[in-house]
Amino acid sequence: MKIMIEPFDDTAPTGDKLTDYDRSHVKLYMRLFDADADGADWREVVKVLFGIDPAKEPQRARHVHDNHLARARWMTRNGYRHLLRQK
Repeated sequence: MKIMIEPFDDTAPTGDKLTDYDRSHVKLYMRLFDADADGADWREVVKVLFGIDPAKEPQRARHVHDNHLARARWMTRNGYRHLLRQK
């Protein structure tokens, strides 16, 4: 079974406002956050979630992973409040 990789930007949004990108990538952020909490190797995570081979694109892979993980952490601390207000 082939897993579909959703389109993503190499750099996740920054700032204190929830964006359309954030809304459309909540599932990705939560999977990334969970993988980190479980101690998963970032190289495996970036392969599975983003379809990037860290052996072929080490700098890009690390940037995409770290940048999106930072946004996932922001979502768990602050961003979710914006989602709740919209309901």
